[in-house]
Amino acid sequence: MVQCEMCGTEVSSPNRVKIEGAELDVCDECTDFGTEVKTEETSSTSTKYSTSSSSSSSSSSSSTSSSSGGGGSGGRRRDMFDEMDEIAQDYHDRIRKGRESQGLSQEELAKQLNEKASLIRKLEQGNSLPSDEVQSKLENALDISLSAGGSADETEWSGGSSDGEYTLGDVVKRKD
Repeated sequence: MVQCEMCGTEVSSPNRVKIEGAELDVCDECTDFGTEVKTEETSSTSTKYSTSSSSSSSSSSSSTSSSSGGGGSGGRRRDMFDEMDEIAQDYHDRIRKGRESQGLSQEELAKQLNEKASLIRKLEQGNSLPSDEVQSKLENALDISLSAGGSADETEWSGGSSDGEYTLGDVVKRKD
């Protein structure tokens, strides 16, 4: 018997699920919190949706993810966080420089964006993160990009042992 990595209940055959970017072995009730990851088995049939149930004896097998969605192409399974753009660390400087390059005051920019001047002040001071809507308005009005430099087709980090298992040492960077 194995414990569910979400709720801790004893499970005889856990499901492999990707939740917020982490692959976990969970019980049937916790499977709804993420997207099920298909594990490679010896069967030659492939389906669009995962129907596999991994047992504790197959936990050492490599778990290669399949693509979700209509394309059916190879690659890793996508989740909601893959679609999100990370905001740049210096977003507040980019906003201020973009506003100043167009010769606008904070109040004028706020009026142009139909937002409050206090929001523009908070954004430029780095005290607040822009919502997706405000980020889009700022990028269009100031002709800047507030997204971090990552691309949409980044490959998943590959490391660890040859059987696909990762340890904490594979992920953690040590501070000396």
